Amino acid sequence: MSESDKFSEQYFREKLSPEEYYVLREKGTERPFTGAYWNVFADGQYHCRACGETLFEAETKFDAGCGWPSFYAPVNGEVIHEEFDASHGMRRTEVLCKNCGSHLGHVFPDGPEPTGLRYCINSASIDLEEKS
Repeated sequence: MSESDKFSEQYFREKLSPEEYYVLREKGTERPFTGAYWNVFADGQYHCRACGETLFEAETKFDAGCGWPSFYAPVNGEVIHEEFDASHGMRRTEVLCKNCGSHLGHVFPDGPEPTGLRYCINSASIDLEEKS
């Protein structure tokens, strides 16, 4: 596969399940308290399910009580891209994987210290690589 074809929509359709495609590529949202990681607190790293980019460390995950995996910071400032999102009559900040452009969730200014941020991420958009 050439580099230009690496992240084509055909690539994503073949790699992702229909639910994952809906969330990651069509900017969908899974229902709260239904995703695989909303209540998982295992040690490890969370990767973009679409491209494998490392996005979050498990040590930054916290229980926000919202029903989605929540983190107070990404692994570094280079792995995510933020965009203004005015969909559904709301004003919020969308979080995307900087490597492949896939939708991850949203970030809100109501998280814990040290950042005060809550990266509210769909389980369907991430994959946990547990440390052994």
